[in-house]
Amino acid sequence: MDLLEYQGKQFFARYGIPVSDGEAVTTVDDAVAVADRIGYPVVVKAQVHVGGRGKAGGVKLADDADAVREHAGNILGLDIKGHVVRTIWIEVASDIAEEYYASFTLDRSAKKHLGMLSAEGGVEIETVAEENPDAIAKIWIDPVDGLSEADARDWVERANLNPDATEGAVDILRKLYTAYTEGDADLTEINPLILKPTGEVHALDAKVTLDGNSTFRHEDYSEYEQTQVRDEREEDAHSKGLQYVGLDGYVGVIANGAGLAMSTVDIVNQVGGKPANFLDIGGGANAEVMAGALEVINNDPKVKAIFINIFGGITKGDEVANGIVTALERVDIDAPIVIRIDGTNAAEGREILSRHESASLISKPTMVEAAETVVALAKERGGQ
Repeated sequence: MDLLEYQGKQFFARYGIPVSDGEAVTTVDDAVAVADRIGYPVVVKAQVHVGGRGKAGGVKLADDADAVREHAGNILGLDIKGHVVRTIWIEVASDIAEEYYASFTLDRSAKKHLGMLSAEGGVEIETVAEENPDAIAKIWIDPVDGLSEADARDWVERANLNPDATEGAVDILRKLYTAYTEGDADLTEINPLILKPTGEVHALDAKVTLDGNSTFRHEDYSEYEQTQVRDEREEDAHSKGLQYVGLDGYVGVIANGAGLAMSTVDIVNQVGGKPANFLDIGGGANAEVMAGALEVINNDPKVKAIFINIFGGITKGDEVANGIVTALERVDIDAPIVIRIDGTNAAEGREILSRHESASLISKPTMVEAAETVVALAKERGGQ
């Protein structure tokens, strides 16, 4: 779950990270009222799940109520890279001496948490990494050990931050790490992390992505669902409890397990096709789940053929095959379907499917054969 900036700052504040005073509003009059309350100057900031707000005119400084009214009126309803601004954040303006960058995420290959810190803040970290990679100080943290004060201090020194920022940066980095781990986040990022002329270090922005699978530990995370941006396909899948990401291709993908779903997307690409989605139905592949997945795929007009890729583990291949057959009786599918079943009771599953095979329902024994077949069918039907 991606949080809006104001939600990220509220999240940071729970862990003691200093953020600017402010309030999220949805009307011009409320924007003026908040600005009058917190005091001028203020910054009027668009709240959307996309970067580049400043360049698009979504971040403006206001010295008085008339300026707030003007900027709020211009920003509300503004389209920023396809995201229409419905909420704005009014916050106290901050004096800035220097800008830094700080973040934590997971380095899966190292099986450790990765922290990145740079004295070059205020720009996209990808740009810094490309133009001056030595400007990014990295630290890999064993989850068992955590981030000690000594390690944080050494990290700050390696990043060449202003010595005046050392104490404040060390304190915020340790709190940011706590927010990242205890908050079950996939990403916590501050850009810019600022040093004020008075010496305080302060989070001027907040980018937070939370692990949606952790909501059972955080009941309050349900409030973030209301501000998630999904297209119609993703909203439909979410309502059915399916893990779905919409893509731009023409081959619908259904698989059981995130790893297999990613591999399926990859192999469709490798054989010359373009996947229309990532859809993970999880460990179960009964008729109800499969019917829901097929409905989501079928509602995408760009899908020309469907690839169902199942590996039977605890869920047996014959059970999956029966689920697919039953689901197809419930859902009217226009696109041809290619199925690959492997693993536990795969032979039995293929035997069940063989009794229902046709020009629009085809079973193949391997991923490669299935991928090549589904891509060929999709292209025959206009996929490009």
